[in-house]
Amino acid sequence: MDGLSRRRVLLASGALGAFGTLSVASPARARSLWTWAPSGSVAGEGAGVDPEWVWDEEVDRLVAAVIDRGDVPRANTELRKWTRNDQPLPSGLPADLRDFMEQARRLPSWADRGKLETAADFNETRGLYLNLLNGVGGGMLSTAIPREARAVYYSKGGADMEDRVAKTSLLGFAVGDLNAYRPDGDVIVQAVKTRLVHAAVRHLLPQSPGWSRTSGGQTIPISQADMMVTWHSLPTYTMRKLLEWKVPLTSAESAAYLHLWQVTAHLLGIRDEYIPATWDDANAQSRQVLDPILAPTREGVELTDILLRQLAEQTSPGGIDRPLVNALARYLVGGQVADWDGIPREPFWERAIATAWPKLVAFREKLIPLPLVPPLAWTIDEAIRQYILFYLTKGQGTHIEIPDTNRPG
Repeated sequence: MDGLSRRRVLLASGALGAFGTLSVASPARARSLWTWAPSGSVAGEGAGVDPEWVWDEEVDRLVAAVIDRGDVPRANTELRKWTRNDQPLPSGLPADLRDFMEQARRLPSWADRGKLETAADFNETRGLYLNLLNGVGGGMLSTAIPREARAVYYSKGGADMEDRVAKTSLLGFAVGDLNAYRPDGDVIVQAVKTRLVHAAVRHLLPQSPGWSRTSGGQTIPISQADMMVTWHSLPTYTMRKLLEWKVPLTSAESAAYLHLWQVTAHLLGIRDEYIPATWDDANAQSRQVLDPILAPTREGVELTDILLRQLAEQTSPGGIDRPLVNALARYLVGGQVADWDGIPREPFWERAIATAWPKLVAFREKLIPLPLVPPLAWTIDEAIRQYILFYLTKGQGTHIEIPDTNRPG
């Protein structure tokens, strides 16, 4: 755990100690049996097979072949040329990869252009909340998802988290962009590329001794269940927080935001029978697949420290320091997850944020007048603005690429 302070090592040890050997050796607490019904999905039907034992077979076979025959450099060179939803795929791609991508880039038959446009408007008007929750909040949740933390840590991207954050930002920003699903947007591009990366990781990670030693018996990473866990750490979590913060939402906005992420899930390779049809269905599934498996890991604690250190360093020119970043992260995910992530307690800033943020939200939503907003709220507001600048610009000059190795060493 190079680069971690002694204090953080102790924090990590305390969090892990609370779970004993279970959290060290296995991916999480015992996972409940799959009971979520496919009737609650966008497909409205399905076989009801536990997604724990389902992957993305077609693309997995394809990408494994691309890696094994040494075609990754060629594929990545060509993939960099594909930047817009409406752009023809580069002719230099390996033929089998290009054929798959032509099919994978198509929107599902149930995609609703009207809802996608409403979602774009919603992202524009509520961008500060959405970027904060999907970025810092979702990031802190992801490091408390044992399988996800370990998959990131032991894959190629875990060795360079700054680049890993940049690549993740490409997809996150694409989903939230005003042009997301318009011809000149790029969410289709970034989602399909991410699907290829997931397939590569499924092929490569089983070859990693570090991952195999800590996988808790999972032999292939990133199952459909794992993908839904990650999905819930983004839109489902975000919608819960928006409602908790009393952000006024119309039924059309709520439905459109869900639809945006439903279509994105499909493009990422999640089967329609696992994609929730309504927020009620999403919350029910989340309670089964996400809530019970959150737990601490050594890898998650280390990744959390790297992410928060990057954020603090990025925002320090504006006067924002690490204690406030810690407190903001704790506020977003709650004390239990924050403790599992090894995020230090910051009593002053935690009280300040808990007091000021609800009033700042109410002011932004024109629910209270300016005099009722505490002056300290504007320091917090600036921290969030600096974070969003960091999040939205981090992907400049980088590309989502197919990996061909695991984390070195």
